[in-house]
Amino acid sequence: MSQVLIVIDEPDDWAPYYPSERVITFADYLALPARQQRVRVINLCASYDYRGEGYYCSLLAEARSHNVLPSVRTLNDLALPQLYKLQMAQAMPALAKLPSAEAGAERVVKTYFGRCSDPALQPLARALFDRFACPVLEIHLRADPRWEIVELKICSHRDLSEAEETEFAEALDNFSNKVWRQHKKASNSRYDLAILVNPEEQLPPSDGAAIKKFVSAGRELGLSVELIGPGDYMRLSEFDGLFIRETTAIDHHTYRFAKKAEAEGLVVLDDPTSIVRCTNKIYLADLFNTHKVPAPRTRILRRGDEESLQVALEELGLPMVVKIPDGSFSRGVVKVKTEEEFHQQLAELFAESSLLLAQEFLYTEFDWRIGVLDNKPLYACRYYMAKNHWQIYNHGSKKNVSGGFTTLPTFEVPKAVLQAALKATKPIGRGFYGVDVKESAGKGYVIEVNDNPSIDSGVEDKYLGRELYRLILQEFIRRLDARRAGQAAE
Repeated sequence: MSQVLIVIDEPDDWAPYYPSERVITFADYLALPARQQRVRVINLCASYDYRGEGYYCSLLAEARSHNVLPSVRTLNDLALPQLYKLQMAQAMPALAKLPSAEAGAERVVKTYFGRCSDPALQPLARALFDRFACPVLEIHLRADPRWEIVELKICSHRDLSEAEETEFAEALDNFSNKVWRQHKKASNSRYDLAILVNPEEQLPPSDGAAIKKFVSAGRELGLSVELIGPGDYMRLSEFDGLFIRETTAIDHHTYRFAKKAEAEGLVVLDDPTSIVRCTNKIYLADLFNTHKVPAPRTRILRRGDEESLQVALEELGLPMVVKIPDGSFSRGVVKVKTEEEFHQQLAELFAESSLLLAQEFLYTEFDWRIGVLDNKPLYACRYYMAKNHWQIYNHGSKKNVSGGFTTLPTFEVPKAVLQAALKATKPIGRGFYGVDVKESAGKGYVIEVNDNPSIDSGVEDKYLGRELYRLILQEFIRRLDARRAGQAAE
């Protein structure tokens, strides 16, 4: 657990709030030893102007490798409208959901550590905090008739009214993980591990029972494990490692979590590079071709390029499989049987992506899934096709149904399948992957590599049982030990 320091200008600045030994002045912060580790700084100096004490507080914190809020980048971005207005795409969906108002209407709202008293504005407050994290942010809105952000301004906590001070104190307490009442981790815990889950996800990579097994196995191994959710983005610095157990995507908070965790120096599975490489089938197809990974014949289709469509029909034949680049759990994957169906499906799929993937249809009764961790095979499953369907998942039925499965030890997997899986993951990285392989005529053909693969209780752990969870978490410990040894040697 990181140490939290709240930096203010003068002791009187904290008079309205509950006393704490974690509240120090900027002068005290300057005098601290520079190499203190795992320090989180909440910079509450009165002025964040360039060359002011607040600015230097954030600058020195970053020089000391302390996690600081607000960061120097945030201070610089919020100082210039031309900078922050270029970076508000993440807030646009929340802004668009606000009810329209009479043209010319204006509104000014303060948010405290991403929290807002108006429930309608909370999603916007959260989105802006994730991008411009600061203690107090003032948002100026104008309707035309849809609301738009006309100004963002970082504010001092010293300028708050009494009612606003109460909101600010509650938000600070919540944000800093109960600064005054931090939980005690078990005495035998060596590291803090966060597991990112989302209870709202319909098809998560791990069910509730599997998550409980991860938590239990972590405690046995000396890890202090805590489940976090999409709203805990700014808490990442409290942990040593992040294990993502939510379906990943680039334009999604899972990728932002992975990027921030990596920047904070956490051990992350899966890392942002693996997410980028695995979530896009276009990338994987080109990677497989470059590294001669055995895979079904594949063509990349480009919107408006009729010649590439005709070449795909001639080379791959029918039936054929067409995929959007970033689909998951068999979504965005269609089989076309006729040329008319081919063009009909392309018209729909090209509305979602400028490039599509066409692949020869290779029918098998099941797909192999080889779990690979740090370029070593971990588990093996055969996932059977859904009844009367050509895929494992049938999203066209009234319910999302899937076929059965068989879990085996990796030494029982055909050699060609295992070799194909390992050859596919090697150029991607040393993360945790699930490789889908079709076996035909004694050969293995890689369909795709999934980052963040499924680990469900009673499925992938059917053979290894509890040991599967231990093996995955032991890899976190191995990497954390190696990192600590490297830091000690510096």
